[in-house]
Amino acid sequence: MSLNIEPLKSALADNARFLRSWMENPRGVGAVSPSGPMLARAMASYVDLSREGPIVELGPGTGPVTQALLEHGVPASRLLLVEYETAFCDLLRQRFPGVEVVQGDAYSLKQTLAGKLSGPISTIVSSLPLLNQPESDRLRLLDQGFEMMAPGGIIIQFTYGLFSPMPLKRHPNGSAFTAVGSQVWANIPPARVWRYSRRAD
Repeated sequence: MSLNIEPLKSALADNARFLRSWMENPRGVGAVSPSGPMLARAMASYVDLSREGPIVELGPGTGPVTQALLEHGVPASRLLLVEYETAFCDLLRQRFPGVEVVQGDAYSLKQTLAGKLSGPISTIVSSLPLLNQPESDRLRLLDQGFEMMAPGGIIIQFTYGLFSPMPLKRHPNGSAFTAVGSQVWANIPPARVWRYSRRAD
């Protein structure tokens, strides 16, 4: 019986890409390996397919969450990826034909996606290393996301930390949000998936 080692070779290659990118830009990449399949599926499971509009993924890297989103039932035509690293952008375009990849800075989301959206965003799914960024940048990202999102939308974010990577307090501009976290013990290391939604005052 022959053993298919292609998935293992692909996973090892992705780990090598992540490690190389992390060594070159530890603040921007934030992890030495891609998200595990259990974590990716957990993140994708919170996407409500009945909601209309584009689904935006931030920081897809080598694409484990992208793959999980497609397997969850998100049509490739609805998915838009925002990735900063050129090498990852090239890899994503090769792996996911039909999925639009935008190279740019997620923390300047409105500028990066200017002219790229067909309507209000339905959901944002993020693997960005938020804790590597100043609190002001994180809150600015959250505000931009909600501003570009249809009412009732959520921002899905994972972290390896115990606490929310978005500070759970009122924004300086007066807006507020709610957050719900769920532990993914099967991931190595264990991770937590947070869902953020705008709260009306």
